[in-house]
Amino acid sequence: MLLILTYSAICVVIFKIFKLPLNKWTVPTAVLGGVILIGTLIMLMNYNHPYSEKARKYAFTTPIIPAVRGLVLTVDATPNELLEKGEVLFTLDPTPYQAAVDSLTAQLKSAKLDLGRAQQLLRRNAGTRRDRDLAQARYDDLRNQLIAARYNLNETVVRAPTGGYVSQVFLRPGMMAVNIPLRPSMVFVHQEANAYVGWFRQNSLLRLEKGDEAEIAFDGIPGKVFYGEVDIILPILAEGQLQPSGTLATDAADPGRIPVHIRITDPSFDQYRHQLPAGAYGQMALYSDHVHHVAIMRKILLRMSAWMNYVFPFH
Repeated sequence: MLLILTYSAICVVIFKIFKLPLNKWTVPTAVLGGVILIGTLIMLMNYNHPYSEKARKYAFTTPIIPAVRGLVLTVDATPNELLEKGEVLFTLDPTPYQAAVDSLTAQLKSAKLDLGRAQQLLRRNAGTRRDRDLAQARYDDLRNQLIAARYNLNETVVRAPTGGYVSQVFLRPGMMAVNIPLRPSMVFVHQEANAYVGWFRQNSLLRLEKGDEAEIAFDGIPGKVFYGEVDIILPILAEGQLQPSGTLATDAADPGRIPVHIRITDPSFDQYRHQLPAGAYGQMALYSDHVHHVAIMRKILLRMSAWMNYVFPFH
């Protein structure tokens, strides 16, 4: 619409200045010229400077699954509060694991005494090497069992894997936490750098290169456009993976989009970085070195979209 209005204004000015007559030759020529000119500009812009209306901020998360199962005693993590690496998230009842450690500790002491006696008897030629080897094997076996038991006891205290926070904590004391991958007790969000990914149509695949200029606008930050550069063009789509299963591969899925990971280098984004929640939606544009002078059109359109984020329906 912006291009059409601009071209129409130019045509009106030309017809007025040069006093061109409005007849069956001048008017169709102006209309046809506009269609060709605007159509060519739009095609050059779309192909060389692709745009995606699907862009998101992604966070790296880890499902917290305890190494041992047990009854939850305490939940120490406060939702959405920053934690340091090693801080306690929650604790499990250590009673059965402490009992195993105590039992194996006592057995190990007894095995150590038996081993000592077997070694003394062997040195006095009053015992056999086999008895000494059996005592040594029993001692080593109990020692390894004790190491595993102490590990299980330590794992009753579940700690933060890195700096970050947990969100939407539903775990409560008295619940049973299990070491099953399908049943994580909570989700830990890492504090490290987030990923900003745009999903682009495959038509522009030949114009996507690492290091290209990029811009992104978030719906949650109206009127702002942040610049950056293309960091990674992911080499595989979800639709392109094959896994062993009881189902044969099919091509029923719609054509997938190319995920492009950008790095935001705009200093003005720092004040919004921690205010923008993971999963925030936006639009992204990439600018290649081909037909670079047409990129101004894409930049104007992206900024118009950013300003349109001020407008939303009230309910």
